[in-house]
Amino acid sequence: MLKIQLVRRSIQALFLTMLAAFSMATNADVDQSRLEVVKADLQSRIDENKLSGVVVMVAQDGEVLMHEALGYQNVEDQVPMSTDTIFRIFSMTKPVTGTALMMLYDEGKFELDDPVEKHLPELAGMEVLVSQADDGSWETEAAKSPMTVRQLMSHTGGLLYTPPLSQGPIANAYSEAGIMDLYGTTLEDSIPALKDIPLAYQPGTQWVYSISVDVQGYMVEKLSGQKFDEFLQERIFGPLEMDDTAFYVKADKADRLARQYFPTQDGSLNRTDTGAFLNPPKFLSGGGGLTSTSSDYMKFAQMHLNKGELNGVRILSEDAVEIMRTNHLPDSIDGIGQLYPGNVFGVDFAIVDNPDVFQGAPRGTHWWWGIAGSWFWIDPVEDIVFIGMIQNSDILYSVQVHGAARSAIYQ
Repeated sequence: MLKIQLVRRSIQALFLTMLAAFSMATNADVDQSRLEVVKADLQSRIDENKLSGVVVMVAQDGEVLMHEALGYQNVEDQVPMSTDTIFRIFSMTKPVTGTALMMLYDEGKFELDDPVEKHLPELAGMEVLVSQADDGSWETEAAKSPMTVRQLMSHTGGLLYTPPLSQGPIANAYSEAGIMDLYGTTLEDSIPALKDIPLAYQPGTQWVYSISVDVQGYMVEKLSGQKFDEFLQERIFGPLEMDDTAFYVKADKADRLARQYFPTQDGSLNRTDTGAFLNPPKFLSGGGGLTSTSSDYMKFAQMHLNKGELNGVRILSEDAVEIMRTNHLPDSIDGIGQLYPGNVFGVDFAIVDNPDVFQGAPRGTHWWWGIAGSWFWIDPVEDIVFIGMIQNSDILYSVQVHGAARSAIYQ
């Protein structure tokens, strides 16, 4: 079935490429005026004290067209933003984790439709929540089918997130188990506890943003025999020369870490970051644990745009890249919610399916963002990579920023 889907996707991709070729004369290159609109919009938000600062980087056909640092990485001390400023990228970690797991797919370590419990037997026999009694005990029912790796990699496996992204007894139980407790527990100590916490829904019936990418990080450890951070450094960051990407910022780079702020109604910026990410964590969060720079993430994204290769270094096979940018939602799930209209989901990427309701970003553009506002997209139709780095705690405002940038480039 997957091979048939890939053939269909290949035909669709060929068709899109032909359409793009016909439009080259009028709409291929990103006009400098559009980049100036992006810059002006971001600068206006800084001037209005809605954002502290921004680093934006845009490339097309492998050529950097724009790399600008605006505003401040540290408002209190008036430290200007720099193109080498380091950011907490949070959920922009997810595509990196998916890439790591797909490298093991390339090595034949698993198939997408394998039950997760085949490779993580400690999670065998997970059941589905029906209700919770007053004494805290679970009433559950059997899963109609076990969670598959495909479902794990597309947020359809039955898992939720920890608070505040998810609420209720299951989310609370994740926290009590130490999941995403950066300095309290490890992947190996906490992920197996999921067996005693029921799934929130039958696998394959909903798309729910979840801790599944942290489970993927644990699966990388189990399949590779390496700690997750060591695998990423040896297999991705080192080969791609992503020298400033890690699970924490070392002391000699700490002055480059941007502070994070929340824009208040009175026009001030309240600092919201803590001391996290300045010390090595115990929990290596595949869902949100990395820090990085615009240049480093551009290398990662450009590798994906190049179908798995950058500067002569191959990270993924072309087939694996195609799988990651292919919709894996079942037919019964037609999207990923009102916040992301016109989008479906692949392997740790959202994928534009309807450009008309997503500021004209071409069909097949794949992307994601982090809870502190950093965002990126990879456009394989017009060969564009866009990286935007901010540290903003107002989630809905960040979504507005992202939409304005897409509109400036495509509309």
